Amino acid sequence: MAAKNYLVLLVLLLTDLVRSSDSFERHRLLENGLGRTPPMGWNSWNYFHCGINEEIIRATTDAIVSTGLRDVGYEYVNIDDCWAELSRDNEGNLQARNSTFPSGIKALADYVHSKNLKFGIYSDAGYLTCQEQPGSLNHEDQDAKTFAAWGVDYLKYDNCHTDGSSPRIRYPIMRDALSAAGRPIFFSMCEWGQEDPATWASSVGNSWRTTGDIENKWESMISIADKNNAWAEHAAPGGWNDPDMLEIGNGGMSFQESRTHFSLWALMKAPLIIGCDVRNTVAQDLAILMNKEVIQINQDALGVQGRKVAGDGEQEVWGGPLSNGRFALLMLNRGSDPADITAEFAALGIPSNVSVMIRDVWKVRTGTYNSSITSRVESHDVAMYILTPV
Repeated sequence: MAAKNYLVLLVLLLTDLVRSSDSFERHRLLENGLGRTPPMGWNSWNYFHCGINEEIIRATTDAIVSTGLRDVGYEYVNIDDCWAELSRDNEGNLQARNSTFPSGIKALADYVHSKNLKFGIYSDAGYLTCQEQPGSLNHEDQDAKTFAAWGVDYLKYDNCHTDGSSPRIRYPIMRDALSAAGRPIFFSMCEWGQEDPATWASSVGNSWRTTGDIENKWESMISIADKNNAWAEHAAPGGWNDPDMLEIGNGGMSFQESRTHFSLWALMKAPLIIGCDVRNTVAQDLAILMNKEVIQINQDALGVQGRKVAGDGEQEVWGGPLSNGRFALLMLNRGSDPADITAEFAALGIPSNVSVMIRDVWKVRTGTYNSSITSRVESHDVAMYILTPV
């Protein structure tokens, strides 16, 4: 019996290696050494939109530290659109908006770095950004050098006011400019999934948006999860499908819906970029954002995006492999009433004769099961587990 169990474990570990090798062969990755796990951090847009200034960013940085968000992995502090003056300086350089960022971007980046965090900024692969500050089209080398000199660690690169050319032409130019700028900068492509970037962007960016913008409501979030699910096979360490930022804490979804939002994004190896005002986030929302076991699923070294594996209707089963022969399992109830959902382990590739130790990452309890598990799941809620074949 012991020899049989060792054989099963060996098969599962070899499956890990094959999947990892296959993933590498399918993707010609951007080799900048960044994004080996999905990025975690905060972005100003979902809550503040254009209402940002350096005091808000400094206070947010402080809150990321004081709440403990930094300690569970959130490391990027990213400013979105509306940080720049509406024109370049006499030498053609981007410049911080004096009315809202009078100390300049480098001083702000230095402050973020002093808290052991990283700093991100926003630009656009067009003549103007979406809010009509100067874009980086035809200024890629100059802007990349500016970002590097300021100490930028992350660039979100949007797709407004372009020259009409394909993103496949415009985005690699900024990739090359960042590579030559002399500083590692995570390259977050935001072309909204218009030309299916999952199929071509792994050699261009560290992440790529697969959808349009998320809205602060259940219907938008779950629809975006479905769209992102279609591209699961294209994610891998160094390059991630991005279904947009998190709306948890912005009040548009219930506790159960917010938990579903976070669980799906974690399972799908999506960037975990908080989009609320973390200075005033309530404990219930922080508890979701800081669930260490869910974060571990997202940050798992194997880097395989989980996907829907069973279900057609209101009750579904999602899952995927993790490192060390483990699996992540999620039961999703889209319906308006509580429902019993059964997950067959065979849907994840686990042999039916193997016992499985199951860790419930939301209820924080462990049990052992054979072949399947059935759970009662509330409306618009999930049950989520880590499975370890024994």
